[in-house]
Amino acid sequence: MAERPVLVGLVPQVVVLDPGDQISWISDAGNLRVEFDVNRCPFSSNIFQAPAGMRLLSGPPRVGLKGATYKYRLWLNDQLVGQGEVILREK
Repeated sequence: MAERPVLVGLVPQVVVLDPGDQISWISDAGNLRVEFDVNRCPFSSNIFQAPAGMRLLSGPPRVGLKGATYKYRLWLNDQLVGQGEVILREK
């Protein structure tokens, strides 16, 4: 399974995923939380959390999703620090 790394502090505007890929976020600056809209999330959970220095993995997108764009918010130590988008490609 391929990973698309996201370095917090250098947040890309867009991350493109193929089916079976996953996103990997990491930050040494503090506790990290990623939130997708609960009604519009490509992964099995819409909230991901990790303490400082730990890699946060999204897991693969849910099976059966068609290509689409999904927005998320990124929090560091309970402070909103950015927003991003995930573009899910179709097979």
